[in-house]
Amino acid sequence: MLAAAALCLPAVGMSAGTAAAEPAATGGGQHGFDKVIPAPVEAEPDPKEKFWLSPFTFIRTQPGSAEAKQVGKYLAEQLRPATGYPLPVISTRHSFVPNISLSLGKTDERVGEQGYQLDVSRRGVQIRANTGDGLFAGVQTLRQLLPAQIEADEPQRRIWTVPGGSILDYPRFGYRGAMLDIARHFHEVDEIKAYIDEIAAYKVNYLHLHLTDDQGWRIQIDSWPKLTTVGGGPGTGVDGEGGGYLTKADYAELNRYAASRHITIVPEIDMPGHTNAALSTYAELNCDGVAPPPRTDIEVGYSSLCIDKEITYEFVEDVIREVAAMTPGPYLHIGGDEAHATTDEDYRKFMDRVLPMVGKYGKRISGWDEIAQVDPPVSAVPQFWDTDGEDADVAEAAARGNKILLSPATKAYLDMKYNEDTELGLSWAGFTEVDDAYDWDPGTHIKDVPESAVLGVEAPLWSETLRTLDDIEFMAFPRLPAIAENGWSPRATHDWESFRERLAAQGPRWELQGVDFYRSPLVPWK
Repeated sequence: MLAAAALCLPAVGMSAGTAAAEPAATGGGQHGFDKVIPAPVEAEPDPKEKFWLSPFTFIRTQPGSAEAKQVGKYLAEQLRPATGYPLPVISTRHSFVPNISLSLGKTDERVGEQGYQLDVSRRGVQIRANTGDGLFAGVQTLRQLLPAQIEADEPQRRIWTVPGGSILDYPRFGYRGAMLDIARHFHEVDEIKAYIDEIAAYKVNYLHLHLTDDQGWRIQIDSWPKLTTVGGGPGTGVDGEGGGYLTKADYAELNRYAASRHITIVPEIDMPGHTNAALSTYAELNCDGVAPPPRTDIEVGYSSLCIDKEITYEFVEDVIREVAAMTPGPYLHIGGDEAHATTDEDYRKFMDRVLPMVGKYGKRISGWDEIAQVDPPVSAVPQFWDTDGEDADVAEAAARGNKILLSPATKAYLDMKYNEDTELGLSWAGFTEVDDAYDWDPGTHIKDVPESAVLGVEAPLWSETLRTLDDIEFMAFPRLPAIAENGWSPRATHDWESFRERLAAQGPRWELQGVDFYRSPLVPWK
């Protein structure tokens, strides 16, 4: 650590004349701003300026702001391992010592609730925003402006510089999500936390957890206790692998951890189809009172709650009530997809009873695009997942005022194979290389759904073929950053050649973080 510190001691007092002599290799490209994902709205590099981190650098946060202090502590935690510097977090309004400053207010009017301004000079780094969310987004950009070695987990012998200039940035869409299926194969709390950290780096702000399906029930429900001990017990999951479930304490910890990364969790309880785990656990939920056997295959569309039994609605309300009570975020996803075993009339009858329950317990309805068929309230969010870019029911919902979340399977489904040789994943929606994930416009993707009706984008990752965190990472990266950029960056910045170069610069970071990723031949990896 002392040797690493000694490298930076001269930087504290460097003059403009000596700064130019710094080796180009420490600067991170021509100016560093050309490596950021998602691409910022406005970036003005200043090659005459740069900031050096030193053993004396501290992180200054706005006095009295718990939000700024929280983001400051997060930033310090990210930078300490590789630098070996103490990087204390201090709340003070002024300092004559160069520092990294996090403050709220006094921003450009375009910054809004999630944007930020970042200014770098030899005097320090200043990140300004209107909210903690904006400061956190600015911190993710700052991390990418530093050399890739900043992601190492032990001190590195090098000079740490941040290229000079200014960035003004804010998202195109307010909702930028990722979905992780833990029903087909249960993923442990630590694995989910790791994925939260990885998606947060690309300004993703929602994590949709698919908690229940035919193969397993993965969330504790006190009023129906066997859902987890039987429906989520050993032997559940695709091929009988991946049993397990989240206790309420686990779920609370995940919500707390996600919030510390400025991510909101959206729980999904799929219904009336995709319910075999519940039907095989509680016989009374079946129309004939007979529980079907558990299923560990990957077929879909065969299961349905019994639409005409009152106990069905007692069950559903109990589940919604308990899940809503333990979820801090505003959304509760009720699935609604692939209900092929339910007639159209019964589907509408079921949704007419169930949709009001979500609002009753203080949550906003989210569901797959099939819910648009039943004229949901305008506060509901249909999630488009189809493959052809056209859905009359979704277009009608948008015309009525519903906001639409976009997850087109041919572009955003991270479980689709990259090509025919990919060992993991499925291919029912085709193969999806990284350029396919990047090459689409959420503002025009669905016929008759204008950009003004788009809530945002989400990248689902279904786990039929996934078993480990490495599997999750291999399918998500490098495509997740492509979806994230489509959700954050203005359309004017959309450029595949630029993106593939910026993506290549992420490779060394992922290697240092231990992230397993697909080395697409379309990307000139460093």
